[in-house]
Amino acid sequence: MLYHILYPLASYSIVFNVLRYVTFRSIGAFITALLISLFLGPAFIRLLRSKKAVESIDEDMPEKHRLKQGTPTMGGLIILVSLMISSLFWNILSNPAILMMYLSTVWLGILGFLDDYLKNFVKAKKGLIPKYKLWGQISIGLILALAIYYSASPQDQITALQIPFFKGMYLELGIIFIPFVILMITGSSNAVNLTDGLDGLAAGNLAFVAAGLGIMSYLKGNFIAAEYLNLEYIANAGELVVFITALIGALIGFLWFNSYPAQVFMGDTGSLALGGIMAVISILLKEQIFLAIIGMVFVAETGSVILQRGWFKHTKRKYGEGRRVFLCAPLHHHFELKGIHETKIVTRFYIVTMLLVAIGMSTIKLR
Repeated sequence: MLYHILYPLASYSIVFNVLRYVTFRSIGAFITALLISLFLGPAFIRLLRSKKAVESIDEDMPEKHRLKQGTPTMGGLIILVSLMISSLFWNILSNPAILMMYLSTVWLGILGFLDDYLKNFVKAKKGLIPKYKLWGQISIGLILALAIYYSASPQDQITALQIPFFKGMYLELGIIFIPFVILMITGSSNAVNLTDGLDGLAAGNLAFVAAGLGIMSYLKGNFIAAEYLNLEYIANAGELVVFITALIGALIGFLWFNSYPAQVFMGDTGSLALGGIMAVISILLKEQIFLAIIGMVFVAETGSVILQRGWFKHTKRKYGEGRRVFLCAPLHHHFELKGIHETKIVTRFYIVTMLLVAIGMSTIKLR
């Protein structure tokens, strides 16, 4: 918005020329989102508490989680509102990639909000019926997949999947690109949702992953940097940096209230949208495998749930009694039941994600 309003004034004063630079607008987006989230946080928390939008703990959760009963949830609203306001201020709103990010954020945010609303206000214990939630995720995945597939020119090679660690190696997906995008968005959205189980766990890891995507976005959106590093230049990627830095600012601001002991939880309002956002960014950058590397914590959390359920059902059929691989799934609850304090678990997961981001970035020089 500021770009559209103020940049035309550059012909009168060179001061307004700074709005042309992605780096300047990215810093502005980060600061704006961070300040908005810090400002809105207390008001949102009071509102959620007054409306009785508070966390109810499932019976299968570790006993320590009983102390979290009554903590306000749906705090993802703080992140999404801060992100959208900041992005609207600093992004070029006519950019196709940014419009796709807005559609993803609003669509999945509403889907998560409906789930939380049904749980907290209608008192439907399971929230939105799982099949409806899944169809909502599939629908936005299909819309974006078709939009990307049919709007791209042949030279864009949008259906080619970049293979990290190897120079110039791509996997051509062809028409399979469409179901692959749907799977990516649905899987990533649910993965973050499953990871959001300890104070600060999902938000902090998302901030690190977003930073990795932000660096990749900047490199691919800068013609000189992309050419020097032998990366594919993507014209719209530079503008994604502004959106990503706004996201990081919103996440860090949310962590002010979500760090242990949490004053507010993210809820499905935030987790479903944020997971989908990460997937869409990676698709637009053609860095889906890169996302899987730097977001391996989310992959592991999801894998632990799938493995736990699969093994339990298999052993129940075979032996008449279900057996478990982990003490509890997702994985972070397994470590809790082993007696590790949740702050130590969260910190160690942060360290693992930082390592994974470093490994992911190292692939740039290996390509």
